Formats: sequence, C-alpha cells, structure tokens
Amino acid sequence: MRKLFDFIFAIVGLIITFPFLLIIGIALKLDTNGPIFFKQKRIGKFGKEFKILKFRTMKINAWEDGLLTIGDKDSRVTRIGYFLRKYKLDELPQLINVLKGEMSIVGPRPELQYFTDMYTLEQKEILNVLPGITDEATILYRNESEILANVSNPKEYYIQTIMPHKIELNRIFINNPSLANYFRIIFKTIKIIFLKSPNKIHQLK
Repeated sequence: MRKLFDFIFAIVGLIITFPFLLIIGIALKLDTNGPIFFKQKRIGKFGKEFKILKFRTMKINAWEDGLLTIGDKDSRVTRIGYFLRKYKLDELPQLINVLKGEMSIVGPRPELQYFTDMYTLEQKEILNVLPGITDEATILYRNESEILANVSNPKEYYIQTIMPHKIELNRIFINNPSLANYFRIIFKTIKIIFLKSPNKIHQLK
C-alpha cells in the first residue's frame, strides 16, 4: 500500500511542482555555470548503491572539500543554493528517485557509503527498507549544518552523536510501519517547511 501512495505522491508532486522545477532550473543556470542537478552515490535498500538526485546548491566539485555542510553560510553553497536549502526545494528531484523505486517518500535518509560502513550490525537494520525523502530524523535535525558549525570537530560529532541518534529514530519508525505513521511524518514535514517552526536542538550533550 505504501508503494502505491509513494507512486501517487511522486506523480502528483512532479505535476504540481513542474513550473517551479523549470524556474529553479533556469535560475540555477543564470546563477552559476555547471549542471542543474547534483547526482551522488548513496546506499539504499539492502546496501544497494543508487544515485540520489538533487538540485545543485554548491559550486562545482565542492563536495571534494568535505562530506558535511557546515553552518548557515558555508562558502561552497551558491546564492540560490541557500534559498533552495532553506525551503528544502533542492530535494524535489528525489521524487524521480521515488518513481524509479529507489526511494520512498518516508524512510531513513540515505547516507554515503563512508558512513554506512561504520554501522553496527544492529544499526544496519535500517538498510532493510527503502530510504526516504523525509523522516523523523530529517525533521529533528533540519538545522543540522548550524549544529555542526558550533562544534570543534563537525565530522567526529556527526559520527559519534548525530548519526547514532538518527539511526535510533529510524529504527523506531521501521518497527512501526503503519500508514498513520507514514502520513503523520509527511504532514509534519510540510508543516515544518511552511511554518518554519523553530528547532529547539542546538547541540546534543
């Protein structure tokens, strides 16, 4: 049933947002040289690699300077990239990943293999389901880059503190795979994006 809803939401989402996708594509071309889309290998269901699609929000080859985005004013992010990231518009192309069966609307956010290689056997449980565009961890850590900007070693903090907590939240979700939970997270995500509720998390202890 969730696959059906994923397909419906992806189709409807692409139809509704198509004019915005065109505008964003044109704006990206006018803002900087380079491709409109950012493609990156991520780890999906059962550890299978796939290429996640996003609107490009960083300068060309910016990811070579680091795996994480640090702070609200990361110098690698383009002018329009800040806007797209703020309203999560850079994630819209992932509706195509959903149509291809590589992702779900709701599910654990797919990580780079660099990070999934660190998962314990227990943590790898979250790889038994399709990754998603949104989940509880995405909502809770929507200001993740700002959190990382306030610690001395962002990568270490992400690996030792944020990543385990995200996995814990995802394990709770995949063990309660109800449609009610699926829709709850979708509506919660929409509410957060449009109402911009403040995030009370500044730094975990």
